[in-house]
Amino acid sequence: MTTHVPSPSFGVLLPTREAVMSGATSARPLLELAERAEALGFDSVWVGDSITARPRFEAITTMAAVAACTRRVQIGTAVLLSHLRHPVLLAHQLANLDVIAEGRIILGVGVGAKGAANVQESAALGVPFGRRLGLWEEGITLMRRLWSEPSVTFEGRHFRVEQVALQPRPVRRGGPPVWLGGSVDAAMRRAGRHGDGWMPISPTPAAFAESFQKVQAYAQQFGRDPGAIHPALYTTINAGPDPAKARQEMRTFIENYYGVPFEKLAAAQGHFAGTAGEVAAALSGFAAAGVRTMILRFAGADQGAQLERCAAEILPRLRAAH
Repeated sequence: MTTHVPSPSFGVLLPTREAVMSGATSARPLLELAERAEALGFDSVWVGDSITARPRFEAITTMAAVAACTRRVQIGTAVLLSHLRHPVLLAHQLANLDVIAEGRIILGVGVGAKGAANVQESAALGVPFGRRLGLWEEGITLMRRLWSEPSVTFEGRHFRVEQVALQPRPVRRGGPPVWLGGSVDAAMRRAGRHGDGWMPISPTPAAFAESFQKVQAYAQQFGRDPGAIHPALYTTINAGPDPAKARQEMRTFIENYYGVPFEKLAAAQGHFAGTAGEVAAALSGFAAAGVRTMILRFAGADQGAQLERCAAEILPRLRAAH
């Protein structure tokens, strides 16, 4: 008997960093891209986060603008460096944002890799980089309590609050779902312990499936239901009629974005370029491996053209196959 694999939902990452890199002074093109994604049938719209390490349009305020100009799509962070913000303030911002979006917010979070720019960013914000894991974990715990309890008293290693009542409360009971990024073992352990979802950058379907099994095993160790963790994927694509041109655009985009040779990242992160059929075939393998949400970053200067081509030529193939 053939097992039916449901079609994933599909999200679009807004090019908030690329806009700043190109010298943009208006957010209107980003909002128009979000509006167009909703009109074309995408299920979610996402923003990245960085303050000084990789400057971009700020995540929370951009999400509020997207929420105001859309009605249906979910709106998420891929991913927010939550440890850089005080959890009481961030909990208030996200609760207010969830009210504006009428319950459509997903909080994707990560801690950032060790690197000179990330260390400098933490220092600029007065956050000790070496304490980021403890700050992150306590912050998530405190925010969830603030979203759920009428009054919170909390004393941890990093934060202490007394009788704090948060208003307004998020639309969704318990607050926005928290999805965790990261593919190293410690990140998978955090996802198993704390995550409502997991959203790695896996290079292959086999790598995704193997890692998600580890996340589920960690969930069991912490007494959680492994089936309650939503499996997602963050990946980068470029589709075009000329596959050689698509691959070159991908290379140029990645090298400009990260400032390193393409090969340095290609083995560890998912990057798929070629015809629409080739890209759809690559993504279909992840759907078969269990991915339920695909967050797509378009690697090319013409983001609008990539969005339209994906909606017209890739999504129908994926939906028909599942």
